[in-house]
Amino acid sequence: MVIKAGERGSDVSNPTKRIRWATQRVTGSKERHVRQSILDRFQHRKTTSSEKKRQSGDTSHLDGITEEPEESEAGDGHESSGRRIYFNIPLPDTAKDEHGHPITHYERNKIRTAKYTPLSFVPKNLWFQFHNVANIYFLFVILLGIYWIFGNPNPALSSVPLIVILFLTSIKDGIEDWRRTVLDNELNNAGTHRLVDWNNVNTSEDNVSLWRRIKKATTHSIISTYQSWSFKRKGSAAGGKGYAERAMDNRPSIDTRQSHRASVFSVQSGASKDGIKMTPVPSPQPEARPHVQNERLAVGDRPPTSFSFEHDDNALTANGHSSQIGKSGKDFVPKFYGSIVDPFKQVSGRARFKSDHWKSVQVGDFVRIYNEDQIPADIVVLATSDPDGQCYVETKNLDGETNLKVRQALHCGRTMKHAKDCEKASFVIESEPPNVNLYQYSAAARWTQRDIRKPEEPGTEMAEPISINNLLLRGCSLRNTDWVLGVVVYTGQETKIMLNSGITPSKRSRIARDLNRYVVYNFVVLFFMCLVSGIVQGVTWAKSATSSDFFEYGSIGNGPAMDGFITFWSCVILFQNLVPISLYISLEIIKTAQAFFIYSDTFMYYDKIDYPCTPKSWNISDDLGQIEYIFSDKTGTLTQNVMEFKKCTINGVPYGEAYTEAQAGMQRRQGIDIEVEGAKVHKQIAEDRVRMLQDLRKMHANPYLHDDELTFVAPDFVNDLGGFSGVEQKTANKNFMLALALCHTVITERTPGDPPTIEFKAQSPDEAALVATARDCGFTVMGRSNDGIILNVLGEEQEFTVLNTLEFNSSRKRMSAIIRMPNGKIMLYCKGADSVIYSRLRPGEQSQLRRLTGEHLEMFAREGLRTLCIACKELEEEEYQTWNKEHDLAAAAIVDREDKLEAVSDAIERELTLLGGTAIEDRLQDGVPDAIALLGDAGIKLWVLTGDKVETAINIGFSCNLLNNDMDLIVFKIEDDKLESAEAELDGHLEGFGLKGTDDELQVARKDHSAPDPTHAIVIDGDSLKLVLENQLRQKFLLLCKQCKSVLCCRVSPSQKAAVVRMVKNGLDVMTLSVGDGANDVAMIQEADVGVGIAGEEGRQAVMSSDYAIGQFRYLQRLILVHGRWSYRRLAETIANFFYKNIVWTFALFWYQIYNNFDVTYLFDYTYILLVNLAFTSLPVIFMGILDQDVSDKVSLAVPQLYRRGIERKEWTSLKFWTYMLDGIYQSVICYYMGHFLFAPARFVTGNGLTINDRPRVGVFIACATIVVVNTYVLMNTYRWDWLMLLLTAISILLIWFWTGVYTAFASSLQFYKAAPQVFGQLSFWAMILLTVGVCLLPRFAAKAFQKLYLPRDIDIIREQVGQGRFQHLDRYEAYVPPGKLPSAASSEVSQPAKPQHRGGKALDDDERPMYPPSVANTGTTHNPRSQTGSDGTDYTGHRRSLEQLPRPSFDRPVRPSFERMRDSMDRIRPSFEASNDFTSAALLTRLESSHSGTPTRRTLHGSSSLR
Repeated sequence: MVIKAGERGSDVSNPTKRIRWATQRVTGSKERHVRQSILDRFQHRKTTSSEKKRQSGDTSHLDGITEEPEESEAGDGHESSGRRIYFNIPLPDTAKDEHGHPITHYERNKIRTAKYTPLSFVPKNLWFQFHNVANIYFLFVILLGIYWIFGNPNPALSSVPLIVILFLTSIKDGIEDWRRTVLDNELNNAGTHRLVDWNNVNTSEDNVSLWRRIKKATTHSIISTYQSWSFKRKGSAAGGKGYAERAMDNRPSIDTRQSHRASVFSVQSGASKDGIKMTPVPSPQPEARPHVQNERLAVGDRPPTSFSFEHDDNALTANGHSSQIGKSGKDFVPKFYGSIVDPFKQVSGRARFKSDHWKSVQVGDFVRIYNEDQIPADIVVLATSDPDGQCYVETKNLDGETNLKVRQALHCGRTMKHAKDCEKASFVIESEPPNVNLYQYSAAARWTQRDIRKPEEPGTEMAEPISINNLLLRGCSLRNTDWVLGVVVYTGQETKIMLNSGITPSKRSRIARDLNRYVVYNFVVLFFMCLVSGIVQGVTWAKSATSSDFFEYGSIGNGPAMDGFITFWSCVILFQNLVPISLYISLEIIKTAQAFFIYSDTFMYYDKIDYPCTPKSWNISDDLGQIEYIFSDKTGTLTQNVMEFKKCTINGVPYGEAYTEAQAGMQRRQGIDIEVEGAKVHKQIAEDRVRMLQDLRKMHANPYLHDDELTFVAPDFVNDLGGFSGVEQKTANKNFMLALALCHTVITERTPGDPPTIEFKAQSPDEAALVATARDCGFTVMGRSNDGIILNVLGEEQEFTVLNTLEFNSSRKRMSAIIRMPNGKIMLYCKGADSVIYSRLRPGEQSQLRRLTGEHLEMFAREGLRTLCIACKELEEEEYQTWNKEHDLAAAAIVDREDKLEAVSDAIERELTLLGGTAIEDRLQDGVPDAIALLGDAGIKLWVLTGDKVETAINIGFSCNLLNNDMDLIVFKIEDDKLESAEAELDGHLEGFGLKGTDDELQVARKDHSAPDPTHAIVIDGDSLKLVLENQLRQKFLLLCKQCKSVLCCRVSPSQKAAVVRMVKNGLDVMTLSVGDGANDVAMIQEADVGVGIAGEEGRQAVMSSDYAIGQFRYLQRLILVHGRWSYRRLAETIANFFYKNIVWTFALFWYQIYNNFDVTYLFDYTYILLVNLAFTSLPVIFMGILDQDVSDKVSLAVPQLYRRGIERKEWTSLKFWTYMLDGIYQSVICYYMGHFLFAPARFVTGNGLTINDRPRVGVFIACATIVVVNTYVLMNTYRWDWLMLLLTAISILLIWFWTGVYTAFASSLQFYKAAPQVFGQLSFWAMILLTVGVCLLPRFAAKAFQKLYLPRDIDIIREQVGQGRFQHLDRYEAYVPPGKLPSAASSEVSQPAKPQHRGGKALDDDERPMYPPSVANTGTTHNPRSQTGSDGTDYTGHRRSLEQLPRPSFDRPVRPSFERMRDSMDRIRPSFEASNDFTSAALLTRLESSHSGTPTRRTLHGSSSLR
């Protein structure tokens, strides 16, 4: 039955808080935790390509918007053209194969993040491990040793080191993968409710491959064996049930509480007992009223059905079918949406919703989701428990946001509630193919609408568009909604979360990349050693008339050439230790320990959100010690992303008192004592706060006004709202607050209490701050009714109908809401960037107001506040109805829906009337200025890449020590967008530095790692940056930036951020680090050598793709200057010592070959060769890499200049490598020849008359001496000599004595039997070791002494000062705090009891905030007294019209201290940015006219001015 009723629509969400039904299924905390843990691994890259660049032309006209054809070709199984999903409709022949099965095969909903299966683990793991060249080499050596001809004395024993390494690595990989497998199984076996006993024509149950059956059987057998073993071991714990069985259990709440909520389905259809017999949804009676939290919000006089006629959701541009309202403005015209439920369809009635596994869900299934459940697949919403078809989802698992999003059910499906309705629903969904875009989705539902009054007629073809607002994405969680009924369109690997779960690009540290080159050098050395041995042996055995003729019975190869060939490969086995197989696993151990120390550092623990510094990539810790450039986002990274509404301008009158950090920085540059000034200002603000609160409560006893949450301190605003300055200003103030309270997409949640509280859930914290300020001033958003928004306006409750919401996006830079007022008028409220709003104002009007508002916004921006404009427009009924038809056509489009909606929205947002502007403060995080200063002292250059406008970024730059008054500030702005103009300006600036941008200059710049003089800084906007990043200009721009102390890139997109990082990283060959907190920062985080994510209080987007995650920006100084420097120095020293010790050992064997004609005789027992790297020399060098410290963490922070050695990469160089190699060769000569010459002149006879000059015992002499020398050498290169390091060195040295004693005690050692007591009992043995150690280490000791005495490095001087006690004052601090860190004088905490935190969303990109610092205003260049233009740096060199001609209305009004203080400060110093222009940014706004203001004849880019 088609019900025709008046449409009373709401484009936005109903934010009233829902009460959970008594039978609500409660998911166990463990289950939610497990799901959360695995879904956290899917959080990675988020697409940043959602911005659509609109082209100039006639696209602003609506002529091109046509309704899409309702019929399209039947699906042919090709995903490239989308997919057709059929529901209770037989597949067409073109969609079936010859067996009648569907041609299109969809992905299973079972996902696997694990690498291995029980069948594939061994071969696959070995395959991955043998990607390591060293493993391949040692496998080759083992295979050579199998053949006796190559002289390996014990082939089986020679494989032990490789087997141990492969085994340990496989154990580690297996444990990691087993954990992934367990989590995969937990997720795949999680419970959901799926419609069963009906025919899903889109899939075939019979199509299971043989290989899949084998894998399933193997897996089931292993799991069954494990479970039975666990059951026997644990007894009857958990009833013997595994997770899969528990997930299949029926809902306990239904079983135990059926008396509270009877099943409609069980009453009507009598389903069997093995499933959930009834859908746990109450049957609404005709007289029933929807349950809401407050009776005031209840819906009355609704039709006796849940069918809703409101248009679509959440103010997005998707399918907003607006209400058709009669010309009277009060009579509603019915609008029919149709229904996919076929009332004449005969059904079996056997279908029911049953608890099933996630992995069983298939494309085309009907599923029911309950409150707090996670979404198992990508699902189109058909119906919800909300009468308006709304539901709330939390997308934290998807993009890190904790604020709730609103999703809307299709109008055609809102009548559905029961399983029988699903059987009767006959429709087709035409969907786009799977793609990675999380924020767009295009599809359409098509069905045949039957008229119940005319059953004999065939029906009418109908369609409804489906957008992202009708789609629930896998991984999201349902919140504040009792249930949702939907159909599955994407499963498994085709869901958007899985398509976006690409692994973060693998990064290798610079040392690791260089290490391969040095390993190749070792291979080259090994090759020549083997080659020499082979040649000499072949030549020697070719000689005749030698003693070998009498003692040898021919050679193995029966010829010189073959003898040499065999000797070559035998030497590969003998000298195998030259290539350090244990080096790689040792480095893994070291880097794992370093990552653990970073994670365990309590001084980088952010207790506010319970977040430590978390390494995500464990293998690049040494890169942290070589960072030269840091690229930082501003909002949420340098600032707190906690928005506080501070000021506004209404009808040309400024309101609000604040003392911002940017303002304090400006006064500091003027020489004002900001401590005194700050105290005075905060006292005044505190007094004004008390007065304002008193006046607000006199005007209206607002129960939702909380003293500690008031951020907008303006008692004069309250007076004017009460009529103190006349009716005009009172009306303007009221309209302004109404605009703030109506133009938004905020969701409200009320918490009863005394006093009650209202929480605002917004998509950005800016929006929540605006709505919260409106609440504080008496315009409280109470929630949403079926018709719109309910406001409490100064104690009087009023309802405003939301007709349409035109939401913000990055290209529009504004959002609008079309509201029907209580008096029947239709108003459009719009807020956005100042340049965008000004270009759409009614031309020729409000010239004085424009100028005043522009001046106020300019001053707000210079105080470091984020500004936006508010405007409105009254619409005639006929004008709105005509436009709304075009809007409906655009919303119904399947192709290019977003572009068409943007065009139709642009048409209505013209001829606006300016109301005023707002200013919001996003304060700096604690410790940011000191951290930046400390990093600068270390030689690190910091670039800020932000979406903020130029003026705001500059003031933040001054606040956080990036800029100062002594700098020549170059504001790079290309007005005509031509490459020639950009090149000319670049050439002019380069000429000032004596540069031309040549390749030779670039090569010089690549070698120069010194910090530039703090005389220049660059500020560039996104449009100009796009030009200078072109190939022909990139090098010149890079060289210009190289000469500047600071670089601020404003209004940049995510792709531009990544391009800047890439330009510096590749152009200058430097180590880069990017730090950000939002999804817009992911691109630059992944582009940099090291990516650091800020774990903000709301979002985790950047953290998901970062290498390190920290809670606050200030922790970056400790991460880099302490842990980074330590890790780099430790690893560099470890690798050098590793190569050294292998050279000493291997060349000692090589020298012995000289005296046996290179016949590959083993000087050392073969067990020595195997254990030298595994046991005898491993501990000291590994713990050097883990524990060594040259200076403490406090001294590292106190003397940040120590870090510069890492920037210059002096700890690991080719010179150092070859120095250690030569030192090792020298020491190998001493180690061997000390033993050689010991035995050369005499024969040693023991007490029993036996000699000890045989080869194995001579090998003991030389091997023990070599081990002592190597371990002592490592200790000598270690800075930190504590008891642990000395103990480890002693253990390593004593291990060879222990092994020799144990091994030679058994007769199985053959010729080595009793060698230990025989050798160790000789005085000559101990004397030789002592002498060998002295001779070997003396040159190194002498060189170190000479260098430290006569050529000391910075670290040597600092260590000497530490020894002298000059840093003892640091011991007073638990962790070193840089001097000069004082509480900010601009801190708002001084003047208010508690810091209000208006948060409702993630840290969005500055370009993507609905209320962002506006203005693409033209700015020039500020020059200091050294500039060539003659500017003294204290005033504008150009025209000063805008401020000097500003009338001072405040003189005739109550005093506004903050406004006058700011104006006086600017009048005195003018630290502005317009020296090269004849107008300021405020003046530019007054002259900004655009085709947007009238009927357009062509499409222009938003934000562009006709002045360009």
